[in-house]
Amino acid sequence: MKKLFGTDGIRGIANQELTCELAIKIGKAVAEVLTDSGENKPKILIGKDTRISSDMLESALFAGICSSGAEAFSLGVVPTPAVAYLTKKYSADAGIMISASHNSYEFNGIKIFDRNGYKLPDEIENKIEELIAKHNVLTSPPPIGDKIGKITKCETAISDYTKYVAETVKTFPRRLKVAIDCANGSASTTANLLFKKLNVDTAIISSSPNGTNINDNCGSTHLENLRKYVKNNNCDIGIAFDGDADRCLAVDETGETMDGDIILAICAKNLKEKGNLKNDTLVTTIMSNMGLKKFCSQNKIKFSETKVGDRYVLERMLKKGYSLGGEQSGHLIFLDYSTTGDGQLTAVQLINILANSELKASDLRNLIKKYPQKSLNINIKLSQKGMAAKNKNINDYIKNITNKLGENGRIVLRESGTEPKIRIMFEHEDENKLDELLTQAKKIVENNLK
Repeated sequence: MKKLFGTDGIRGIANQELTCELAIKIGKAVAEVLTDSGENKPKILIGKDTRISSDMLESALFAGICSSGAEAFSLGVVPTPAVAYLTKKYSADAGIMISASHNSYEFNGIKIFDRNGYKLPDEIENKIEELIAKHNVLTSPPPIGDKIGKITKCETAISDYTKYVAETVKTFPRRLKVAIDCANGSASTTANLLFKKLNVDTAIISSSPNGTNINDNCGSTHLENLRKYVKNNNCDIGIAFDGDADRCLAVDETGETMDGDIILAICAKNLKEKGNLKNDTLVTTIMSNMGLKKFCSQNKIKFSETKVGDRYVLERMLKKGYSLGGEQSGHLIFLDYSTTGDGQLTAVQLINILANSELKASDLRNLIKKYPQKSLNINIKLSQKGMAAKNKNINDYIKNITNKLGENGRIVLRESGTEPKIRIMFEHEDENKLDELLTQAKKIVENNLK
């Protein structure tokens, strides 16, 4: 059996790669691995995003969990970080989120959290995969009679989650006009309630999910509509979430993008000034812009890099006791408040910084000068996964181009952890060189993967 878990849970095309049969096994395996045997039935929470396939996969997970003798609690449509938070708050044994995050609607995914609200380490994922690979997932006879689990609908999930996020800040000292793009996803159920609690003049867009329009020309992967709305309606700032609202990007009042690196810079500087940036350190991945590293150096903030994936950022933060980390894509982890990336928590922190200053959002954006950066994706076959990292010609090319670029730029070439793609990214102080560099790298990768 091929490896199921990628960098962010199990993901694939719903009903083709991520089937009901597989979801039933996942439900059984989670109940087996992440719960303690005892007199009380184990308790597992399930949340979902707005994809048409989420109901189907939810039902299959319910079946697997209940047939294992565990109790399933339905949170309904909620953000991924809500599942992480509520798993710990409700003293559940595990939490499961059904979502493919920023992917288009035909994809779906299953993300799993332990009882403390953290994503699973590799060794636990491996145990779950080993059980799923067996003909019979359960290690003991299946329960019968009143030992079978049941499904309970949780009515307090949204109110409890939004209350917790709102309480991470005080009421904003000045009332801002904020446009919120919910990506027709999970934030559609929470954003309006959350920002009303904080007395924000909020305009909600892309908040009418129909099962197939999640991330469709909206949200953090498509900022065009948000840019137009902010400029046409004189908003102070615009906020965009992805499908499951675990990431957040923004646009300033002029419509210019504030990506994860910019938001990290703003938040890190603010936390350091207040004495709340633990060890004066910011954790990011190798994809973060070289400009962020220079910004940190100028502001006496230490810079710690990890592999791509918010799970690796979190691992570093937990190991070293850091309080802020994240990715350029908009996954930010405020470890003093949350166990995982939380788009709405990030938005609240960013808006709070803006509201407590006399600055415009564009003034905050201009705190950091970014290097020009461009990237492209190369589609690969499943049979080609892992080949690029082992190819001598590709590795020699990366070494040679790295030496040639020196301090003026860099290349990052890696395989996606969530899709069958090779991602190539270049940074260079001369933007005119980026297209030429990408074209050359693309040709080398494609020729050597034939």
